[in-house]
Amino acid sequence: METRIKKTFVCRNVAAFNLRKDVPRNYALQDGDVGIFEVLHIGKHSKIQADSKQNITIVEGDHIMAAFGTRYATAQIEGYLPDHIDQELHILGAGGTVGVVRSMHAAFEDIGPTSLRLIGLAVNPQGEVINTKKIEKHRMIGFKGKTINSAKVILSLGSSMDSGKTTSAAYLVHGLKKQGKKVAFIKLTGTIFSKDCDLVFDLGADMVADFGEFGFPSTYMCDEKELLDLYASLLKVVMHSKPDYIVMEIADGLYERETKMLLTNPRFISTIDGVMFSAADSLAAINGVHVLNQWDIYPDCLSGLFTASPLLIREVKENTDVPVFNIQELGIGVNGVNIFESKMKLAMVGG
Repeated sequence: METRIKKTFVCRNVAAFNLRKDVPRNYALQDGDVGIFEVLHIGKHSKIQADSKQNITIVEGDHIMAAFGTRYATAQIEGYLPDHIDQELHILGAGGTVGVVRSMHAAFEDIGPTSLRLIGLAVNPQGEVINTKKIEKHRMIGFKGKTINSAKVILSLGSSMDSGKTTSAAYLVHGLKKQGKKVAFIKLTGTIFSKDCDLVFDLGADMVADFGEFGFPSTYMCDEKELLDLYASLLKVVMHSKPDYIVMEIADGLYERETKMLLTNPRFISTIDGVMFSAADSLAAINGVHVLNQWDIYPDCLSGLFTASPLLIREVKENTDVPVFNIQELGIGVNGVNIFESKMKLAMVGG
């Protein structure tokens, strides 16, 4: 019986392919290279996100189509491209990112990663390895700095992974929509998986897009130019919806490589009109504000997991003048509109 190949989400735009099994051991893998893999052992990932967006179960012996990449997730996995193709491989992310795990959060140490072996690389009729990033490269545009458009870009940043920045962004979008605004959402960095974009779309965004739009299995270890070009390209995509606001999330915490790279780049920051910072506790909230201030970034409001606790909210309010909103307050819409609309009007007067 022929084994069915389960195609992961990152490979959704891969069409016909041939399978090349005789890959040299020293072949230099690139981010986005597509392979067919056999599942050897089920660990952390017992499901993958298919090209249909459905989360499907995998078992030992299954064949999956996925793409090589990296991952930086402090609450889950750190992973990189393998040194050679015949070593044991691991699922780094359910959306179809495959590499080699270097470290895992202690919560997953007992179960370990889901392990794979490479059966072969997917190649086109010319014998070239199919690469998810190269498939979409013709759509990428170069970053030219701040451009004149009516949409205002609001950054959703966080103190760490799982600090509440996606949920805060989703409720900010929901609130802005309640006030009659057109709103788009971008997730600029991270590891491919549609959950975050799906949440924001469910809460009312007119259009959502992330780095996976351009075939990125992950943005970890991208260089600065590539990140800025990706930003410009995603802006172009969501501008088709003619938004008043673009809420954009940058993954992980402030000290993550790409996050810090972008936030300390004056050309990038010059394109940003507002900042919402999410944190898990009061200390993270206050120190996050201080770090951002050191980088000449001044958050317009604070949110995140700490806002579930009235005591933590009190601690934060006693130590900063930055407004604090929980998700219910963001979802009403008045707060977000008042803060960001007022800021835009002041900027127009000042300009």
